[in-house]
Amino acid sequence: MGIEITAAELAELSPDSYTLIDIRSSSAFDYGHINGAVCVPMPELSEYSFPEGKKIVLCCKNGTNSLTAAEELTERGLDACSLAEGYVGWLRQVMENRQITEQVELSLRKKFKKSIWCKFTKAINEYQLVQPGDKIAVCISGGKDSMLMAKLFQELKRHDKFPFEVVFLVMDPGYSPENRRIIEENAKSMSIPVTIFDSTIFDSVFNIEKNPCYICARMRRGYLYSKAKELGCNKIALGHHFDDVIETILMGMLYGGQVQTMMPKLHSTNFEGMELIRPLYLVREADIKHWRDYNGLYFIQCACKFTENCSSCSENGQSESKRLEVKNLIAELKKINPQVEKNIFRSVENVNLSTIIAYKEHGNVHHFLDTYDG
Repeated sequence: MGIEITAAELAELSPDSYTLIDIRSSSAFDYGHINGAVCVPMPELSEYSFPEGKKIVLCCKNGTNSLTAAEELTERGLDACSLAEGYVGWLRQVMENRQITEQVELSLRKKFKKSIWCKFTKAINEYQLVQPGDKIAVCISGGKDSMLMAKLFQELKRHDKFPFEVVFLVMDPGYSPENRRIIEENAKSMSIPVTIFDSTIFDSVFNIEKNPCYICARMRRGYLYSKAKELGCNKIALGHHFDDVIETILMGMLYGGQVQTMMPKLHSTNFEGMELIRPLYLVREADIKHWRDYNGLYFIQCACKFTENCSSCSENGQSESKRLEVKNLIAELKKINPQVEKNIFRSVENVNLSTIIAYKEHGNVHHFLDTYDG
């Protein structure tokens, strides 16, 4: 067997004979992992107490870092090996010729009707996100949020309460072949008819050292707007959820010194007649994860082919670490006050301008002293 083990060989082993250690970051592990795996990020391996009498199988994203780690553990006298091709390779094997459309759709109508479907339709109605005659580009990155959004739009079309069209749009900014295949297989297994178009964004940002992920995201949105407009769409739909909203509110306050939120819809300033909508605005991330796990769905956290070597995509990257810090802060506050998430969300709906020192509107600053004596 040597220093590497394939997914097929691993399946033949008794579960009691080995311990599967996932050495990716905790956020990547939380996004999706092999059943039974234990998360021990690579920097923590040297301090981890491995169970005695068991083979140690290490898993990373594509089998590169885990191979290095397995060699180091072997030199320490441990019985360690690396899962060949990592989580991505295992995932590709799991999804081969898989068809789960009926199961996924039934779960949205039954088990997740209240927690997901009703909150999706509430956002649609409350913020007037979908109107008769719309043609919407549902933008799919390949993750759990955008895939769920695609299935919800298919369900909305089935209700056929008013005429509108959808296009399921996937932009390939330079994915590695295995990542693109995972996105395609997931879409196929859930009967989502995706339209894929290519760009060279990853190559464009590869040599940018400062905030490459921010620049990449801006460029990707521009390409999506452009392609959607070319296809005759007047809106693009993105998969941001409730947790993204409240984390953005706190990040703005704690790190940006401003009160702002992620809006449920926005008019594009660069593409006339185009609008951005966020239909998962009221859906909790925990419910999305529950839907994913209930249906046995697996996704990759980031399809960027540079993720393994990109600090901006890891927990050590400044932007990601700030969001993770805020996410952990909210989790701690929730232990004290279970309503804290709702209160953060409502805080930007209940702004009392008479108790605000200053605020901006359309680029103009309004100060309380302007009208204080009036």
